[in-house]
Amino acid sequence: MTDATLPLRQIHPKFIQHDRVTSQAFRPTPKDENQLSVDNGDRISAAESFALFFAQPECLSAGVMAVSQGECQVCGVQAVEDGVPYIEHCYLDFAPFGGKQVNRIGKKLLAKAQGRGWLFEAK
Repeated sequence: MTDATLPLRQIHPKFIQHDRVTSQAFRPTPKDENQLSVDNGDRISAAESFALFFAQPECLSAGVMAVSQGECQVCGVQAVEDGVPYIEHCYLDFAPFGGKQVNRIGKKLLAKAQGRGWLFEAK
């Protein structure tokens, strides 16, 4: 991945309140074990990422937003290409951070993603 690579993030409908995406969309939940799931935008389009995700049982998405790899690095978050459960899969590593830092980083990442807008939106 380069600094311009867009890690693609699925936005769960519950992370949208009053027609606005909340910063929870860019913070790992306890089940994520500090690994926020994203897809490598150099390997898959936003529409393909959405279709792949949505096809999995019990996976819901309102669409896809993204921050660049460079923007993640500025926030101290590294994108890790793990290729599990499929080759395009990556995660943003939040392991080095505590709760308050995770919240601040989530807000910063959301602001960057909002500036870019939806890359794919479910209709």
